[in-house]
Amino acid sequence: MALNKKQHLPAKVCATCMRPFSWRRKWQACWDNVKYCSERCRRQRFIKQRKRNS
Repeated sequence: MALNKKQHLPAKVCATCMRPFSWRRKWQACWDNVKYCSERCRRQRFIKQRKRNS
């Protein structure tokens, strides 16, 4: 059984937490549209926008 070495995957920086995250198979079809590293960061974008506007 061969091991998959995942050294050369593309990476981006999350728009909410500013942490780097790498490509995942579930994002294969929509990698260009991915902006957030997790569902939590995607949800918190609204919370941060509300705090800025208040």
